Amino acid sequence: MNGMKRGVLLLVDDDRHVLASMADWLRDQGYELDTATSCAEAVATVDRKAYDLVLADIRLADGDGFQILQHCRRNRPDTAVIMITGYGTVDSAVEAIRAGAFDFLTKPLIDEELQIAIDRALNQRDVVQENHNLKAQLDLRFGLENIVGNDHRMRKIYDMIDSVADTKATVLVTGESGTGKSMIARAIHRRSSRRDKPFIEVACGALPETLLESELFGHVAGAFTGAAGDKMGKFKLADGGTIFLDEISTASANMQVKLLRILQDFEFEPVGGTKTYSIDIRAILATNEDLAKAVADGRFRQDLYYRVNVINIELPPLRERISDIPLLAEHFLRQVCEESGRSMRQFSEPAMAAMQRFPWPGNVRELQNVVERAVLLGKSQTIGLEDLPSSFISGGAMPTAPVGDRTLREALEAPERQIILDVLEMNNWNRHATAEALGINRTTLYKKMKRLRLDEPRHTAVR
Repeated sequence: MNGMKRGVLLLVDDDRHVLASMADWLRDQGYELDTATSCAEAVATVDRKAYDLVLADIRLADGDGFQILQHCRRNRPDTAVIMITGYGTVDSAVEAIRAGAFDFLTKPLIDEELQIAIDRALNQRDVVQENHNLKAQLDLRFGLENIVGNDHRMRKIYDMIDSVADTKATVLVTGESGTGKSMIARAIHRRSSRRDKPFIEVACGALPETLLESELFGHVAGAFTGAAGDKMGKFKLADGGTIFLDEISTASANMQVKLLRILQDFEFEPVGGTKTYSIDIRAILATNEDLAKAVADGRFRQDLYYRVNVINIELPPLRERISDIPLLAEHFLRQVCEESGRSMRQFSEPAMAAMQRFPWPGNVRELQNVVERAVLLGKSQTIGLEDLPSSFISGGAMPTAPVGDRTLREALEAPERQIILDVLEMNNWNRHATAEALGINRTTLYKKMKRLRLDEPRHTAVR
């Protein structure tokens, strides 16, 4: 007899003599055991208590063991089920295994055979639990795997992510376009207890207000022209998990009111509907705009600003973390080589020096695009200065002695124009693909093209 509790079992059989005999033997082996004499009793018992293993006879007075098996599969997926029968055939055994049973045993049961089957089932449970625990540890350890940098400001951000990840507090991530706000949001989600629940990302600036409202809150059939059926919105899809709202500063006044309500009360109605839904979400929002200034200008609600700015994580631009550029470049080099099958090994010293002098208006996302371009178009094992865009040589260096804001702005326009021109040409002047590659929305791209005089047809023939 083993005095330790080796597992929690439920034994189901409507033959009370067989039930009593097997129960005594299993308890002698050290198992914690409950019994049931019918299908209904077994189902009710499983609903009340979690078991490691259910041993169920197939033929029961009020049903069969398959009903218990199906109930466990739906409601207790971590519970293993072993089917037992006095009328065993190959077909019934195959049917039981296909239905999800761990094993199939035939009466009269041999003690050694039963013990082996139980041990196998419980060992599998331990392996599954161990894998689950390992995954949780890996998620906690590698939630920041794509965020690279040793800059002291980045280390403070890592500490802040660890501090706030497992709270429900709303987080506002700020920083210039391309600094990695989406990765910060994902890292917070992966390092929280919500990591196994949905992470839903919405680019608020990419949709007009009417479509954004439907995208976020869903709609009912007939809510507007073309709404043929009900649609579940992103907030509902994120229930239990995290929702990440990017470009929150673009939300209209009407949308801001709706967002304030859902972030305060966690309740909403779909477009055209009257039913109120309650949700459990963690909200992370991001913007590349100064929201405090937007509030002062009357473009952003003050009460919503206070609601979303509970915890602020501000990402520094890449030009202010020059020491991280080699780390990031090497990271992207390995990543692109792995994905493309190329085997470039390093950057030349002049190429790395040029990258560290470059102002990076597109920040980390722009660096990733430059490295990817260099890998795909490069001809040798080393990425040299000749593999970088021409702006890195002609106008890429940071101005050493800017005189006023205008001089700095003009100095930055040359590399920005060249970057946009390079990407436009790489995408055959497809503006949608170019905006996507640069990580900006199309409206922003059109404005930049107009300001930099890239919207005139004569520029398409100029390199």
